[in-house]
Amino acid sequence: TRPPVARPHGGIEMAAVKPDIWADHLDVAPNRRETRATGAGAGDDREADPTRLAASNTQSLAKTDLRHIVDPDEIAAAEQLAYRLASAMRYRLSRRARAANKGSRLDLRRTLRHAIPTGGEPIDLIHRKRPDHPVRIVALLDVSGSMKQYSRFFLQFVKGLVCTWMQADAYLFHTRLVRVTDAVREHDSVKSMMRLSLMMEGFGGGTRIGESLQTFNEFYAKQAINSRTVAMILSDGYDTGAPALLADQLQRLKRRARRIVWLNPLLGWSSYEPVARAMAAAQPHLDHFAAAHTLESLAAIEPDLARL
Repeated sequence: TRPPVARPHGGIEMAAVKPDIWADHLDVAPNRRETRATGAGAGDDREADPTRLAASNTQSLAKTDLRHIVDPDEIAAAEQLAYRLASAMRYRLSRRARAANKGSRLDLRRTLRHAIPTGGEPIDLIHRKRPDHPVRIVALLDVSGSMKQYSRFFLQFVKGLVCTWMQADAYLFHTRLVRVTDAVREHDSVKSMMRLSLMMEGFGGGTRIGESLQTFNEFYAKQAINSRTVAMILSDGYDTGAPALLADQLQRLKRRARRIVWLNPLLGWSSYEPVARAMAAAQPHLDHFAAAHTLESLAAIEPDLARL
């Protein structure tokens, strides 16, 4: 079910709660979790269980603000977890079945629910089938200087979404925009980073979001966007360009895409209000505006995508 939402900023849908991290993509699966032990010494054994500690550490890492992760080992672990979470999201979205009159699979739960009025007799059988046209994701990641504490983790998240999923496209931008889909799909991580570094001259510099979106709309949107596309922008909204240009290009993008999702890491800060000129100009054109300061908050976008 969809998590509750709050709408304090002009009616834009904003995530209010975060779902649990998927247990089957942590270091320990649910069926491997130990049962409650009894007897002398049981508590000590439970605390020393390495699989339990690994799962606990992973959960903690997923809830930590990414700007606070500075230890090299934790950075590597967080990057790996970002990739795994996005891969899980991609897999679940691509295989999600919907209710249908003539589906190939029986939806047992809904069938039993509809059988309650008839005393449990399943008169109406409800089926499920996979949609003919799955969700398409176009990810546009801000790699400017103000995003440097987050962009390395977001890049792995984008790679997890795009890698091996043909219904996805990836772009990086700062003062200009570059399509990087083929580079992030490169299985060799060293070659992938080499290709990205060559393509992204100016990485960590200023930001021109409006001009970057203009490049996307003029040169890529026709091929990249269809009626079931979610345009996902990962940015803090700091823009050195004109706010009017950003608003105009978002409006232009909205005419093609099904939904525009903006994930802003600063939104997770307790003191943050999206009052910067660029962010204020962008909000009327967004369908979903949510925090993205932790890996868990990134994963929380799945319910919104699943409804398409």
